[in-house]
Amino acid sequence: MHIPTEPEEKLAKLVGQALRGLPARRAPHSLESRILAELERRAALPWWRFSFAHWPVGARLAFVLICAALISATFLGGVSAYLGDRSFNEVAALVLSWIQPLLAVMSSAGALAALLIRVIPPLWLYGGLVLGTILYVALFGLGAAAYRTLYLKPGTAGNDL
Repeated sequence: MHIPTEPEEKLAKLVGQALRGLPARRAPHSLESRILAELERRAALPWWRFSFAHWPVGARLAFVLICAALISATFLGGVSAYLGDRSFNEVAALVLSWIQPLLAVMSSAGALAALLIRVIPPLWLYGGLVLGTILYVALFGLGAAAYRTLYLKPGTAGNDL
């Protein structure tokens, strides 16, 4: 850690005062004219050449609705191509046959978790919660220390000899 000394502070004040005392410099005429020309060119652009946030509200709404319709049409086209000419009852039975094993696994996992919570003593649960919190804080502290070491002072990292 660098502790500023008094001569350095005096020097910084002296340099700051000297720089504030200098007259403001005018930009070169060529730079000023190029900037003004670029600003005029950007102001003359049509609305659709700006970012989406600068579009008129109606155009943004129409764009979002068209995108939603295209996404829906894509999904419906894929589903109808996959299902072919099946009836709604066949589709519902097919979806239920896919979801039923997933629901059975989720139900079993929930029952197992409830059983473990009833079987494990509360003191162990609280201890595990405290241990997890301590490990999380340690991980956060190690991450902060690594960030300070590697990124805040890259020229001095490892040069503490």
